[in-house]
Amino acid sequence: MNDVAENPVDLARQETVGRILDSAERLFLHYGYTKTNVADIARDLGMSPANIYRFFASKVEIHQAICGRMLGAVYQMACEILRAEGSATERLRRFIYAQHNLTVETMLDKEKVHEMVVVALERDWHVIEKHIDRLHELMAEVISEGIAAGEFSKQDPQVAARCFGAATSTLCHPQMVSQCVNKPNRATYRELTEYALRALK
Repeated sequence: MNDVAENPVDLARQETVGRILDSAERLFLHYGYTKTNVADIARDLGMSPANIYRFFASKVEIHQAICGRMLGAVYQMACEILRAEGSATERLRRFIYAQHNLTVETMLDKEKVHEMVVVALERDWHVIEKHIDRLHELMAEVISEGIAAGEFSKQDPQVAARCFGAATSTLCHPQMVSQCVNKPNRATYRELTEYALRALK
């Protein structure tokens, strides 16, 4: 039995942190990241700003934690798709389509979400770099399976995963998607995905 997890003090802290992040995310999405400050979050929760600072040193730190939580959900989606049944080609295809759809539907249709993600990308946080590394690891696993099954040519799976990720990054990067989506002189997400998949073969 995990004594630490059942410690009432730790549980209370986790609950408070969760409430702060939930409130901050709700306010960021409603008013925008730049227009929301720690005092607004404290007011929404009925607590003092000083109490917020007991858990987070700044609004930036709160934002970073929210992004980490969002990226965690994206990683879970990636695991479910890339570790599911099916050929390596089909799993990679479904993964890129899902990533692209998530970017278009969630990050572009909701302007405030887009702002939060853009700010995070501009700051080049380690949570984003860690997320990219974890996705590359998942893709490398699938590519290795594709090589073993004869779907893909013999190659370094790690290098191939990084290259495949780079080749399809314009389909998942909010700023790039916002600039390229629906423009007739740009490759569609289906065309670019198929091109990247052919490169693995």
